[in-house]
Order: sequence, then structure tokens, then C-alpha cells
Amino acid sequence: MKTPTRVIVLGAGGQFGRQIVNRLGDTGAWDVQAYERRQLDITDRDRLRQAIVAGRPAWVVNAAAFTNVDACESQADSADRVNARAVADLAAISDESGAALLHISTDYVFDGRSAVPYREDDPPAPISTYGRSKMLGEQSARHATRHLIVRAAWLYGPGGRNFIDAILARAETGQPLRVVNDQRGNPSNAADMAECVERLMRLDATGLYHIVNGGTTTRYELACRAIELAGLSTPVEAVVTAAYPTPAARPANSALDASKYETATGHQPRHWSLALAEYVVNRRAATAE
Repeated sequence: MKTPTRVIVLGAGGQFGRQIVNRLGDTGAWDVQAYERRQLDITDRDRLRQAIVAGRPAWVVNAAAFTNVDACESQADSADRVNARAVADLAAISDESGAALLHISTDYVFDGRSAVPYREDDPPAPISTYGRSKMLGEQSARHATRHLIVRAAWLYGPGGRNFIDAILARAETGQPLRVVNDQRGNPSNAADMAECVERLMRLDATGLYHIVNGGTTTRYELACRAIELAGLSTPVEAVVTAAYPTPAARPANSALDASKYETATGHQPRHWSLALAEYVVNRRAATAE
């Protein structure tokens, strides 16, 4: 029997971190050491180095990030420290230990002005502090000799702060909702994204890949569909972004093109509506328990 390949996962308590730990563990091909923030803060360089060098992994998966987009505007230094400077340390430590670095990034590195989904060779142009910090994190990750950078979009999953859970929690109160209808992207199920990442790892892929569920939609359409799937009838009003000001600017169209991933793996992620339906059904079942 082949010895499982050792992987260290950082940020294992987040919505993507949980799913990649589950996916790697379920296959039996990986020996996973998972660290939540309370166990290992990626901004603590000395402890980070100690854990990685001692662990001797083949892969270091960085799912840790400062992801509160609006809070990043008032905490820019913290955003840069977690999303960029700590990644530079990770790249150096990964090289020292002989590991490949897998870094999770975001569609928010783009300005959203494109009329078509963004490809990997489109130049980043972030319009928020969060997006800028993640762009700098990508640049830092590229310093690792063997690196794999994966951009996901509109991510949702159990145990994290995400748009789907926020919408459904509000809808369950019966209060009317106002949701922007001029922001378009790819809603992406964290479990599906973990499957995609594991497929790339099995190929020893390097470079930059976009991974998203199939199709695109608007925030308004996504909210309406989630509420319908949950069996609720809460009214939802479509509004423009200008009527719903937030501290951080959001891209109008941050949809990603995942054809490079599909060509490399021969795998096409399912449509966002199918992934959402499964998530909402599971959420309802968990709530009922």
C-alpha cells in the first residue's frame, strides 16, 4: 500500500479549510495535519516554521485569510499582515522544508469591469483593501519554488460567514430583504472547491487556476433561489449597488473562467444551482436535528 502523502492545512477552521481537510481525509491518499487559527496563527512566523519543518509535508495548504471584506477597509495593516506578509513567510518556509505551497485566493483581485469571465492571464486590478491584500498574497506565494494558487469566488460552506447563510438567516425571520442585482459572479460550494483542489494536488499541478461551480448569477437571483429552496416566501427587493453602500467596493462582474482547470483535470464542476440546492437541503436537515 502506498504511504499517504503528508499535507499541512492552515486555516482548517474556516469554511474552505474544513472542506479540504474532509476531502483529503476521505480519499485515504493523504496524511493530514490540520491547524485552526487558535492552534497555529500564520502570522506567528517562528511557530509556523517550527510546525512545517517538523511536519515535513509534501504540501502546505494555506486556507487562512482575513476575509471580512468591509473590515479590511479600516484594518488595512491587519489584512496585509495575514493575507500578504504571512504568505511571504509561508513561501520561504515551504521552500526550506521542501514542500509545495497551495494558496487560496479570490475573484476580488479583479475590478469587475470585464464583460466576460476573467481568465488566469487577465491582469489583477483590485478595488478594495481586501482585494489588494489578496493580490499581494498571490505575489508572495509565487516566491515559493513550487506553488499552486487557486482563485475561488462567492464561496459558501458550513461554519463560515457567507452570503447564503446570511440571507437565509434573515429570511427565516420573515423580514423583507433588499439585495443588489448588479453584481455578478460564480457562487461556489466549498465542498466542490475542495474536490477541485484535491484533483489538482493529485496532478502535482503548479501555477494559477480558477475553480468555480458552473454558470454565473447575480446576488439577487442567488438570494431568491436560496430562499425558494429553503421553502420560504420572504419577499426580496432587487436594488442597485449604489443604493446599498458598504465600506468596501465590490466588483460588478467578478465571474471567473475555469476552463484551464477543466482542461487540466478533465473534470467539470457542477452548475452552481445544483451545488446550492444540495447545500440548502443539508442546511435544513442540520437545523432540524
